[in-house]
Parts: sequence; C-alpha cells; structure tokens
Amino acid sequence: MKRWEVGFRALAAVRNGAGKELLQPTKHKLPAAFGGARAAAVPTWKEFATQARDSTAEAGEPNAPAMHPGLKRSMAADTYFLAQPMYSKEELDIKLAHRPPKGLRDKTAFTLVQTMRKLFDQFTGYKPQQHMTEAHWIRRCLFLETVAGVPGMVAGMLRHMESLRRMKRDNGWIHTLLEEAENERMHLLTFMEIRQGGPLFRLVVLGAQGVFFNLFFLSYVLSPKICHRFVGYLEEEAVRTYTHLLHDIDSGVLPDFMNRKVPDVALKYWQLPETATMRDVVEVIRADEACHSHVNHTFASMKKSDKNPFNKHPVVPKDDFTRPPEGVSLQD
Repeated sequence: MKRWEVGFRALAAVRNGAGKELLQPTKHKLPAAFGGARAAAVPTWKEFATQARDSTAEAGEPNAPAMHPGLKRSMAADTYFLAQPMYSKEELDIKLAHRPPKGLRDKTAFTLVQTMRKLFDQFTGYKPQQHMTEAHWIRRCLFLETVAGVPGMVAGMLRHMESLRRMKRDNGWIHTLLEEAENERMHLLTFMEIRQGGPLFRLVVLGAQGVFFNLFFLSYVLSPKICHRFVGYLEEEAVRTYTHLLHDIDSGVLPDFMNRKVPDVALKYWQLPETATMRDVVEVIRADEACHSHVNHTFASMKKSDKNPFNKHPVVPKDDFTRPPEGVSLQD
C-alpha cells in the first residue's frame, strides 16, 4: 500500500469515530543527544487546547481570544485590535495645518480632494461657518468614516499581493496601512452606537463605496504617490471637520451629544477612563486623523521600496502634523 493511501485511510478512520488511538499521546524514543533513551509524551492538539483554555481562565480572561498555538498566554493580546492608539494631553492639542502642493502629483491629489469635499458638503448639508445639529453631525461623520476606511485597506492589500508576487519583503508598510483602515472603522463603529443609518443612507454608502474602492484600487496601481498624497489632504479636511465639531460642542449647541454615554467600544479601543465624555472621544478621533495625514504625506514623499519609518503608534509633530518625521529620506 502506498504512503498516501495509508494517510487517507487513517484520516477517514478518525473522521468516522474509529482510530481514537491516533489521538492519544504517543511515546517516541529520543536520540542520545536529546536525552538518551528516555521516552517523551507528545501532547495532542486537544490536550494543548485544553491547557490553553485552563491557563486563560486562571489568568482571569475567560473571554480572551484564542491564542496562536505558538504563543504563550502572556504573549497574546486581550483583544483583536491591531493597534490601540493612546494620546497624552499635549498630543491631543492639534492645530490646523496644510501642506502646500509642490508638483503635478500634489496638485492633482489636492484638486481631487477639494472637489470631493464640495460634493460631500452638499450631500450632508455641511456649512463650515454655521452650527449644525446632532443629526447633521452624526450623518456626516458616519459617511466620512465609511469612505476613510477604504484607502488603508486597498493600499495594504495591494502591497501584500505585490510582496507575495515578487517574493520580497514589504518593509513594514502593510502593517501601518491596515492599522489605519481598522482605526477608521473603529471611528465608524463608535458613531454607529449613537445613530444607525437608514435604508436610503445605507444604499448611498453602498454605491459610494463601490465606486470609490474601484477608483482608488486602479489609482494605486498606477500611482501610489498620488494616492498617499490624496489621503494626506483628505485627512487634513477631516481634522478641520472634527475641529468644527469640537467648536460646536464647546459652544453649547450640542447638549444632548455631550450628555451621551461614551460607547463601550470607544472606551476599550482608546483605553479611555470611565469618566470620559463624547468630547474626549472626538478629540482622540481628530488626533487619529492628524496621524493619518502625517503618515500618508510622508509615504507620498518616499520611494515605495523604502523602509516604513513609523512604529506601532506614530507621534504627530507639534504645530504641523503634515511635516514628515526627522531623518526620513524624502523624494518629493
């Protein structure tokens, strides 16, 4: 009988309930270099999973995600988040900033963002010089985040596929881009705890996402630099929007918004204290957007083969979040 036939018959026996002895610990003779003739018990996967579950319960984490077989519980995170941004009081003091376009690529990206901004303002009824109601704000933020979560995922996916196709390392960009996509999605989930979009709103989101995803996909294939610069300028506008929202909160025109309980998902993701308010949530979201602008403006000025200069949580430069970090070789 051939070896592959033996393997298939063994698997069939286990599937049919027979061959349980295959799941029992086996005794293997170890070479002298590994302990002489003593026998070592090899635990089954079932025993390994049971031990992991018991160790999790002992650690007081009954709902923690299952860990990778190669990790100890002390090495595994308590959540599925790729990253959890935390800001100091000084880092939350974001000043409005703008990176002037310097060339054709920059001007193309900036023009596209300004065009999208005007259309988006008309759709959501946004007026920069006027106070808005809570319903207007939530509708605008919901739609904004459904769009903002697309670029990071598309760029990360394309770089991932390129790394596989060319069988070369990505130099760390994929991680930062996917963390950006998750971060924008957490913004969306936070606002969804306050208000759910209706059928018409969801239909518009579906259409906008379909169009934007495919356009950004094709654009990134053709020119990643333009796409990163586009996102950098897009996040500049997001910072402006959330600064306006903070101004409305501080002006007292959104009392119901301020009195709302902070969603649990926001407390857990940004690791905010139980006493946090919705103003605190908007502040950390604005800091996130400034961080995304900082990262993408930097990526747009680098070669795609350069090493990612950012760690798990990039620090936004004071007074100008569009300025790249020091020591980075730029290719404007």
